[in-house]
Order: sequence, then structure tokens, then C-alpha cells
Amino acid sequence: MGNTLKTGLLLAVLTVLFVAVGNAVGGQSGMLTAFAFAVLMNVGAYWFSDKIVLRMYRAQEVSEAEAPQLHAMVHRLATAASLPMPKVYLLPSDSPNAFATGRNPAHAAVAVTQGIMRILTPDELEGVLAHEMAHVKNRDILIGTIAATLAGAVMMLARFAQFAAIFGGGGRDREEGGGGLGLILMAILAPIGAMLVQMAVSRSREYQADASGARFCGRPESLARALEKIAAASSRVPLEASAATAHMFILSPLSGKGMMSLFSTHPPVEKRVERLRSMRVAA
Repeated sequence: MGNTLKTGLLLAVLTVLFVAVGNAVGGQSGMLTAFAFAVLMNVGAYWFSDKIVLRMYRAQEVSEAEAPQLHAMVHRLATAASLPMPKVYLLPSDSPNAFATGRNPAHAAVAVTQGIMRILTPDELEGVLAHEMAHVKNRDILIGTIAATLAGAVMMLARFAQFAAIFGGGGRDREEGGGGLGLILMAILAPIGAMLVQMAVSRSREYQADASGARFCGRPESLARALEKIAAASSRVPLEASAATAHMFILSPLSGKGMMSLFSTHPPVEKRVERLRSMRVAA
């Protein structure tokens, strides 16, 4: 229920933001146009956000014949977690990472990069896949995917407001000029977009997915070693990722990049590894 409420809140906030900017740069007609566009965005975010994210990273679905070991791992974990078999995707990137997406467990997808397939052992890769299947089991994937889509839309909206302010757009059916207000909105909308993602995706969810994933695969140490390897390799071969989607990955592609580290949706790798290894000791 918590994620359902968060999803509804994100969609409502997006609508308000679109209408506010539409009113600022186009008056009443702009407000109506923005409202219509927001409704379309809401529908699209729910039904197609997973496809948008997969396309953004040029992910290609792979069949069982093309990736038998990968499919076997995902199938084994889906059975252990009592979940339907998700679709399996491969990202054409040398940077090691992975994420899950989809609006519910029946329409889920698990995506891994070519890089992660190369650097991890089968046990470590299964630990990563177990983490992603835990996000599916915990129903984190809808809110995470919608948050990514909406954050991108808000950033686009902020740029539109800036463009309108610079060139004096809108304001005909407003008594006061819309340009100045549009510029102000532009200045605050980008941080709001980032904050929406941070509010929607908390660090505690990563700890929970680590713990659940470790139970699914039965080897907390495998996931701990995988996280260490991914962190080390990612610093050498970073993944070019949007800030709006960084929270979806098992390890944030933006970690350690200046100010972005202050707003990371992921806990420090060292703390995640420590928790996983304490599970092994306690077992």
C-alpha cells in the first residue's frame, strides 16, 4: 500500500507542476494545455515507463537460447521468491551494473550490463540478480520506474520554463508577464525533480533488497563480493546514466561525483557489505 500511495502522490505532484508552469508561461490556455499533457504523461508513466527506461539504455531482450546461464539463474531465483519469470535484458555497456523495472511482478524485467557479466563469477552474478528479484518481490519497481520517468519530465519542464522566460513566451492572457515567473519556476523545478526521486526511493529499500536477495540465493557473501567488485570497476568504467534513473541501479552510477554523492539514493557500499557479511556470520 505504501508504494501505491507514493505512486499516486508522484502523479499528482507532476500534474500540479505541469499546470503551474503552463499557467506561468501561457496563462489560462497554457494551463489547459499543460493539464492535458500531464494527464497523458501520467497514463504513459504508469503503462510505459519501464519501456522508456529500457530504451533509454538501449537494452536488448535476450532469449533463453541466447543467454542460457543467465536465464537459468533468473528462473531459479524467481522460483525461490515465488515470482513469475521476468523478461531478461542485456545493456550494451562495459560498466558493471544491473536494475529491475516493470509495473508489477507479472510485467517485470531484469537488466544487466555486458560489463557485469564479464567481471562477476556465477555465484556473484546470482547474488546481484537475487537483489533485483527482491526489488520485484518487495514491489519497489513500479515506484522506482515511475519516479525515473517523472523526474525526467520535470527536468524537461524546467528547461521549457527557462526557454519561455528567456524569450518572453506566454503571458498574453495574464496581467503580469510570465517570463519572470517562468524563470523562477525553472530555478526551483529541477531541484524538486531530484527531490521527488529521493523521496520516492529511500536508502532503506536497498538494505531490504540486499537482505531479501541474500536469502533468495542463500549466499550473502556472494552479493557482498559482487558489490565490492562493481564499486571498484565502476570507478574505472563509469556508466553514463541520467540522474533521474540512477536510483534504479544496484549501485548508483553517480556515486562519488561531486555534489551528487550528497543526494545518493544508495547507502555506502561498505555499509551494505558489512550488513551482508553479518548475515553470513549469524547464519
